[in-house]
Amino acid sequence: MANKTLENGPAPKTARARSRNTNLVAAKAAKNDEYYTQWADIEREMNAYLEYDPDVFRDKVILLPCDDPEWSNFAKFFALHFMDFGLRKLISTSFAPDSNPAKINYQPTLFETNAPQFDEVKTHANGKKFVLEGKDINADGVINIDDLQWEYLEGDGDFRGPEVTALRDEADMVITNPPFSLFKQFVPWAVEAGKQVSVVGSSNATTYVEVFPLIKENRLWKGATANNTDMVFGVPKGTPVKEDDRLKAERLGYPSDAEHDYTRLGYASWFTNIEHGRRHEPLQLMTMDENIRFSKYKEVRGVGYQHYYNFKQAIEVPKVAAIPSDYDGPMGVPITFLDKYNPDQFEIIAHGDDMDGLREIGVNVLGEEFVKKYKEDGGTGANSKGHRRLGLTEPHYTTAYKRIIIRRKDDS
Repeated sequence: MANKTLENGPAPKTARARSRNTNLVAAKAAKNDEYYTQWADIEREMNAYLEYDPDVFRDKVILLPCDDPEWSNFAKFFALHFMDFGLRKLISTSFAPDSNPAKINYQPTLFETNAPQFDEVKTHANGKKFVLEGKDINADGVINIDDLQWEYLEGDGDFRGPEVTALRDEADMVITNPPFSLFKQFVPWAVEAGKQVSVVGSSNATTYVEVFPLIKENRLWKGATANNTDMVFGVPKGTPVKEDDRLKAERLGYPSDAEHDYTRLGYASWFTNIEHGRRHEPLQLMTMDENIRFSKYKEVRGVGYQHYYNFKQAIEVPKVAAIPSDYDGPMGVPITFLDKYNPDQFEIIAHGDDMDGLREIGVNVLGEEFVKKYKEDGGTGANSKGHRRLGLTEPHYTTAYKRIIIRRKDDS
């Protein structure tokens, strides 16, 4: 039999075996996309919305489209607060293990295997839907996670599929930590459907062409918490984690456990279109003259503000705190400005890396003369696709780091 097996090749693999094999190839990279948000971070952000509007969640249907309640703190948090938030309905979905390379060693929990609807095939191939409504199923006098009802989805639970999209259409709010690699797709999927959203993503997402227009149009903004602050995430056991980040998470109270390691990410942020008070706190700024005289930044103090080589009416502002309160023209500011952006005080008019958007406001290409001097000063790539588009000449020819072009509002 052994010789026959060698002669004819191995027996055909089942669909699940083929799926697992494919998953193994992608598992290492995929694990880096599995970040579990911690309870404290969820609580801080949601409390900021409640401080601004105590009824923000009242009578709302909330969809958590990447959140199995067996693992997700989002589902546990909203289930615990179902009654005091006044929710109408909570829907949570999970992604099928066979479609998720990070769960190649998936084993169903007792919660699932003890349920009468448990199916040995569907537990691997299908996503699940969990629903909590205003029904005290177990008659214990409260509505919480113990009253959650669940069933298998027909498909794998991908948020882009028809089943989860239909749940999105039913919901008022979409709240979750989507896979970072799918953030560009996830945010428009939720916002363009007219939903209120609160999601965790990389701060770098502000530069995505799928995301920045939503920020510019005031349809999406930074959340109230965790901007420029480390957030701790759980990751599947075995995920490569930098030792410094692991130790930082441990010092913050998150030691590794049997199922997860923990890491801190300094570039994670909340993105939302739910109002919070911190979004309307005006930046306290000095005038241009005061900045030139007293600024703590050497690029400005005693020197003044540079104008861009190819955008003469705009000034270069190297730090958010150095924005002059009395300059009426366009200003190039660091992308960290979005952490403190007050739409009552400023308007966003372009992204500094978007040449099409810059042309619309009068920015010219850098040109051969600039490129020549830029290279003489040791610069590289000024004409390459995607390179930063705004040029500076002092103290030497260079290009501005990532910038957002803003303008002060007349009544600010």
